[in-house]
Amino acid sequence: MTDDRETVSYDTVREHIAPCGLNCTKCIAHSDGDIRHLSSALADALGPNFGAYAQRFSAANPAFEGYEAFRTLLDHLAGGSCASCRSGECPFFPCRVRECVQEQEVDFCFQCELFPCDRSGMSGRLLEIWRNNNENMKELGAVEYYLKVQNLPRYP
Repeated sequence: MTDDRETVSYDTVREHIAPCGLNCTKCIAHSDGDIRHLSSALADALGPNFGAYAQRFSAANPAFEGYEAFRTLLDHLAGGSCASCRSGECPFFPCRVRECVQEQEVDFCFQCELFPCDRSGMSGRLLEIWRNNNENMKELGAVEYYLKVQNLPRYP
């Protein structure tokens, strides 16, 4: 995605950034995200029969002994099925942000007069990330925030 401020719309931001401030396209579960696309490309590049080669390669390099478990995880990541919490349920079950922003009729938590609150359903590190994301969006604006985080990893 471009970082040209004039071509990034609020709708684009809303499509990519969850109400909590996380970038949906960087999530392991997102159906059109980087992780799904990259995992699919790697799975395709390895092909369906690489397991037999991995077994032979393991004699020279023990790292290949874990190929079956790796392939199970790779196939899972390549099968991301979440379109985003705005379009369905959040795969993180304790999260209550989606229902709260709908009740409050806002797009992001920082836009709510109750922010910060205790209704997110998050705790510990996730609560800290939620608060920081929304404070940053409030300070920068939604578009500038998106431009800042669009290429950052979701799991720093």
